[in-house]
Parts: sequence; structure tokens; C-alpha cells
Amino acid sequence: MDSSEFSRILPRVLIVSRRTVRKNKFVDFVGEYHLDLIVAYGAVPVIVPRVAGIHMLLESFEPIHGVLLCEGEDINPALYGAADFSGLSIEEIEEVRRLHASDTAIDHEKDSIELRLARLCLERNIPFLGICRGSQVLNVACGGTLYQDIEKEMATECEEGNATVHIDYSDYDGHRHPVRVVENSPLHAWFRDSLEEAKMEIWMNSYHHQGVKRLADRFVPMAFARDGLIEGFYDPDAYNPEEGKFIMGLQFHPERMRRPGTEEFDYPGCPAAYQEFVRAVIAYQRKVSSTADIENCRRLGEEMEKKRKNIVRSFSLAKHVYVSKQEMPPAKEQDLRVGAEFLAANAALSPQQEKRLKQMGATVRNASSYLEKFKMNEGRKTAARITMEKMSIEELSELHSFYQMMGKMCSEVFDKKLKAA
Repeated sequence: MDSSEFSRILPRVLIVSRRTVRKNKFVDFVGEYHLDLIVAYGAVPVIVPRVAGIHMLLESFEPIHGVLLCEGEDINPALYGAADFSGLSIEEIEEVRRLHASDTAIDHEKDSIELRLARLCLERNIPFLGICRGSQVLNVACGGTLYQDIEKEMATECEEGNATVHIDYSDYDGHRHPVRVVENSPLHAWFRDSLEEAKMEIWMNSYHHQGVKRLADRFVPMAFARDGLIEGFYDPDAYNPEEGKFIMGLQFHPERMRRPGTEEFDYPGCPAAYQEFVRAVIAYQRKVSSTADIENCRRLGEEMEKKRKNIVRSFSLAKHVYVSKQEMPPAKEQDLRVGAEFLAANAALSPQQEKRLKQMGATVRNASSYLEKFKMNEGRKTAARITMEKMSIEELSELHSFYQMMGKMCSEVFDKKLKAA
């Protein structure tokens, strides 16, 4: 199998890039940890560039077997029915924008692309995994809302002693906070061996200043920070990786939960989200491919039936011309040619039969132009048998009678030629 064939059989996972500035120019990028894990578990990542107009060209990225949305800027609050930093004072807004300058610059194009992809997945049941911002996109796509700044908005909601730091720029990759995992959820299955039974907690990384405020109705939480913020959710009615079902959002970054200075994960369950996601992607590809094969077979069957009817009509016309000894109407010549081409492709004649047919000069007009095509290989014989097997008894009888008449006619003409010689 060559590389092109191999690439065609691997499922495709779309990932939208993020824009940044490098050497005074915009560049698009996707974190390699995401790409490495997608490839490692058996899928092909296809990067959707975050450029103007791409949201109108998403059909060009078909087939889509899965979508992974990850980090990025804050989502436009108007998309979930909120004003920009509503409820915060001007001083608080300025402080948020200063602390999180790289995130608060809204990227409308990325919003448009990712929301379209999320809704496409929901409409067609395409496997979807949202990481960090990707989980927020999923929630907004389904009607949920977000905290525009967790620290400012949850300060009055959080019980004393349960305040949680969700981003620490001084210890960006090393920062962790405890998260309570919901029992019998997918997260519980993945991290079961790492959980303390009494607390059901693990320590997760955190790189966000926004998060889920009101979870969309279709979703169920899988994990909570101590301040009550939802750290993971999924759709239980759309979760069965072996059947190609996977709709999930994780606020944390399991792909980046690695021990300092190594590539070793904090917990064995960290890569499980990607593993199960790709498992669902592979199953989904298999499912849609099977559906496509059935449709192709149905279409092929319809085409074969149409060809069969045309061939039978052509033979019937030839029989009528021979029996009635009438001239062929010019309008019918094309119909007769169908049968002649079928004979050319599927009839093996001996040299003697070819000689006799050349001497006929009647019934199938211009038949001599097809004589050079009358050699057929084993594959064509098989095709002829398949076509004839689809014929009814009456049609086969008519076809057989036609060939008998052709043989009789050949003999008659041949004898006449011999007597005249």
C-alpha cells in the first residue's frame, strides 16, 4: 500500500489554528501536543487556518470524521447574550484586560469558524473534543453562557476557603489546583486508579480566566474545582466511542499535564481523552464509509438495471428489423448501437463466425466496425454473465432466440454466397 492509499484510509480530525504575531507578521499555529496525540492514536490532523472567509469554505475540508478545538482568545460575549464585561467597573475591566492581554482581544473570525464546526458536529453527530476555549465554544454553541472573568465574577459566589487560582502566569505550566471528579463519568473511568476515594480529587493544570457559567441543558458535569467551576462536561447521550459517539468539553489541558523537565504525564489517565476521542473518530469513519458503500451499491445497481433495459430493447429492435425485413428508422440507430456495443464487448466469435458475420451485411448495421472489438477477456465474460443473470426468463429466452436467428441468418447468407461464387 503506497502512502497516498494509506492517507485515504485514516480518519481526518479538523483543528482550527490560533493567530499570533511573529516578526511583525501574523502566523497561524496549533500546539504540537495535540497533533502528536491525534497521530499517535491513529488519525490525521487537518489544520483549518484561521483566515478570513474560511468559515464559508468548510465543506472543502470534507470528509470530516472528528473535530478538536483547543486554546484561543476569549469568545465574543455577544454570542452568548452578554454585554462586554457586564457588571464590572471600568477599573476592573481595565485590570482584566491588562492581566490577560493576549486573551481579551476577541478574534471574530476564529469564533465564526469554530462555532460553525461545533454546530456541524452536533447536527451530524461527528465526534467533538473541546479543550479549554474549545469546551467554552461547545457550551456556547448549545446555548450555555460563560463567566467573562472568573476571579471578578465568582468572588462573591465562592465559599470561604474554596477560592481557586485558575491561572498563574508566574508558574504557567507548573500550576495545579485540585478538581473533584464526578463518579461514574468518563473522567472517573480514566483517572480511577489515581483518585483518592475519600476525596475523588486529582490535581489539574489551569490556564484560563473564563469558564462555564450556565451549562447547556444537554450536558452533564464531569469535574468541579473547589470554587464550584465546572472543569469538564459531556453529553451522555452522545458518548460511546466504540460506536463513533463523543461530544465532550474539558476546561483543563490533559495533554500538557507533564512532570517538570520530562514528557511523562502526571497521571496515566491524562492522554485517555485523546485516545477515546480518536477511537470514536475511527468508528465514525467506519460507520459513514459503510453507509456510503451501501449508497454506492444502490446507485450502481440502478445504473446496471438501466443498462440492462437498454440492451434488451436494442436486441428486441434488432429482432423486429430482421423478422419484418424493414429498413432501420434513422431515429432508432442509436438504440441498435447499444446492443452492437454490448456484443462487441461481450461476444467471443471464432474466425469462421467472424467470416460469416462479415458476409451477412444486414440486421446490425455497420456491424463490421465492431468486429475488431469482438475479442473479450475473462473480466468481460464475467460482466456479461452478471448482466444476463439479472435478466428475467422471458428476456433470456428472447436473447437466446435472437442469437439463434443471427446464426440462422449467417448460415443462409453464407450458403447463398457460396452458390453465387
